[in-house]
Amino acid sequence: MSHEARGHILLRHVSFAYVADRPTLDDVTLEVTPGAVLALVGRSGSGKSTLLKLINRMLLPSSGAVTVDTRDTRAWDAIRLRRHIGYVLQDVGLFPHMTVGDNVSLLPTLEGWTDARREARARELLQLVGLPYDEWAAQWPRDLSGGQRQRIGVARALALDPPILLMDEPFGALDPVTRAELRREFLRIQHSLGTTVVIVTHDMAEAFALATHIGVLHDGRLLVCDTPNVVRASADERVQVFL
Repeated sequence: MSHEARGHILLRHVSFAYVADRPTLDDVTLEVTPGAVLALVGRSGSGKSTLLKLINRMLLPSSGAVTVDTRDTRAWDAIRLRRHIGYVLQDVGLFPHMTVGDNVSLLPTLEGWTDARREARARELLQLVGLPYDEWAAQWPRDLSGGQRQRIGVARALALDPPILLMDEPFGALDPVTRAELRREFLRIQHSLGTTVVIVTHDMAEAFALATHIGVLHDGRLLVCDTPNVVRASADERVQVFL
């Protein structure tokens, strides 16, 4: 794989239906270039989370093709693809019976890294998200605030240095002050790493704050996918309602 291909996502005429004749996504074509941040905005049920699941092969398209780093997701080994892509959920999903350090080190452990290498990576990642290892690694998830748990979730998702990060409403359950803080942290981390990011949100203000490109989904169709300025100028009433 060339360095230029790392972190590239392409959907070509992708449709997907959980129920026959009722497509959740309908003929969606979009490209996310390496290092870009794409925010997907739309009402509940518009297909945003389904699109994320197609990227990491939790789902396969009913028609069309999804490629990650120029390879069709059908051709990827599912486990290898998912370890190539970080995933951050709204509810984080930290394992309550594991310390912060063990949560962050989960994927390196599954990959068979040595203890020393796992600890070094956990130190690096916890420092990156502003929770130094010596202070936080032995803590339990139940003792963390919502914002701290979300930071740990980001650290865990980045453990294998994935070129792509998928984020499904990652800040939706947080209070406004914590959301603003984590948005700033997200931008700092993304600028530092150059990771390609696809983030799902209901909040157009959040999309404008974080993204280089914004896609608006409506009833499974992609109405627009372009830079914030182009989206802001859209004459489509279904886009304007979000603005």
